[in-house]
Amino acid sequence: MAFIDTHTHIYLSKIEEERAILLQRCLEHNITKLFLPNIDIESIEDVKSLSETYPNNCFPMMGLHPCSVKADYKNILEIIYNELQNGHYYGIGEVGLDFYWDKTFFNEQCESFNIQAQWGIEKHLPVIIHARKSMQEILGIIKNINSNQLFGIMHCFSGTYQQALESITLGFKIGIGGTITYKKNDMRNWIHKIPLEHIVLETDSPYLAPVPFRGKTNESSYIIYVAQELAKIYNVDLQIIETKTTENALKVFGV
Repeated sequence: MAFIDTHTHIYLSKIEEERAILLQRCLEHNITKLFLPNIDIESIEDVKSLSETYPNNCFPMMGLHPCSVKADYKNILEIIYNELQNGHYYGIGEVGLDFYWDKTFFNEQCESFNIQAQWGIEKHLPVIIHARKSMQEILGIIKNINSNQLFGIMHCFSGTYQQALESITLGFKIGIGGTITYKKNDMRNWIHKIPLEHIVLETDSPYLAPVPFRGKTNESSYIIYVAQELAKIYNVDLQIIETKTTENALKVFGV
């Protein structure tokens, strides 16, 4: 068994040598599989390139990030869907809603998420959901779709305990990353109530580095700090966190 990072933007490093070093550090820490969510049309080639270079370790996903949704989103979605049709991808992502910075494209984000969620159903692929200041809207759209074929991961979960339970009921795993190591994160008070069969690990690198690297550039090799923190919170051996979260990730992505 080994660790899996279900959400990393390692491809954002444009320097091939640096990518190789980052991946090598992962392998040294027994992190053998990295799942790469796309951001927009500019990132497609980087996602594909890294996955082609390391086909046994890097697994691409395809989608349009909510922060990249603008007035021309339908044209962009057409390009991304064409890529999805013609490539081999392991998930629809990163998609969702983000109302933290700007609600200018509120309706466009909702429609973009709805369309891409339907792709997941059509392609029988997990949908990787970004929800920032938008969990109720996300859950509402999923309920309106009303399909038991829709499943995936609530990436970097930041909702309440009740919303976590609701997400699980709707077919989604709870993605836990570096923020669980932050002392003021309320999730630390209740995440142990969620059975480990519903948890997957992620880093969201290069963002949201865990303690002791908070505020610095994150990387997938740091997932060990997330796992160690969860082992403390659940009061179990680290190997149990490794085994359960890896099994969960493999089920989600069908790898």
